[in-house]
Amino acid sequence: MAHPPIGIIGGSGLYQIDGLENPRWVKVRTPFGDPSDALLRGTLGGREVVFLPRHGRGHRLLPSELPHRANLWALRSLGVRWVLSVSAVGSLQKKYRPRDFVFIDQFVDRTKQSLAHTFCGRGIVAHVAFAHPVAEELRQLMVAAARRLKLRAHDGGTYVCMEGPAFSTRAESMANRAAGFDVIGMTNLGEAKCAREAEVAYATAAMVTDYDCWNEDHDHVTVEMVVGNLMANAESARRLVTAVIPTIPTVADWPCHRALKDAILTPREHWPAKTLRELKPILGPYR
Repeated sequence: MAHPPIGIIGGSGLYQIDGLENPRWVKVRTPFGDPSDALLRGTLGGREVVFLPRHGRGHRLLPSELPHRANLWALRSLGVRWVLSVSAVGSLQKKYRPRDFVFIDQFVDRTKQSLAHTFCGRGIVAHVAFAHPVAEELRQLMVAAARRLKLRAHDGGTYVCMEGPAFSTRAESMANRAAGFDVIGMTNLGEAKCAREAEVAYATAAMVTDYDCWNEDHDHVTVEMVVGNLMANAESARRLVTAVIPTIPTVADWPCHRALKDAILTPREHWPAKTLRELKPILGPYR
């Protein structure tokens, strides 16, 4: 029996994965519209992987335009049970320097898109546990790989998710910093929520590109600064992903792989047929 594939979501600066064997782009249609792009299937480190460029090839989608439900539905429909996310963030604390990696373990939601971050609704109500929003087992594998590679890595941190596309005002940046949050980005919360509902283990490698705008001793964030640090981080991110993949188990039996087991409140006999069809890849074990 084939092992479940591993998903990789590449953010700003990581639009492709080098070294894939037998690569092929596949298009997946979902009940939630098109994913960000076609998905690249192949083999890496002896495991089947599925790569999705978060903003589309050519960086065509704003953070608030990202179709998180379509992206995670597409990955889950291809059998993915683990997702390695790579994304760019701004640092809210001096110890997180540009080009550092932060392996976050918490989120704070500053978005206004709750319904776009859930598969629930349309007749089926579920409330998944989200106190620990990142798959700790997968996160620790990423931390261990980063240390083997001698990357500048931080074990844990809180990610504030804002909508953008404009960067923070200085007042916002100072407030987030004073609250003790660690990094800020625009994309990962919706992915993490949809991944948990889809019973996919999800963890993020957050790559620091700048100090947001709270640090007056550092240039305020500009696109040029971000792009420069993104390019410098891209090769490290590829090395990290390649190092983590062989360490991921071949059996999906972590707690997050059973997240829906006790979360669905609507009795089975009341599930609308249309919603059940739409969520077949996710609700399969509970049909």
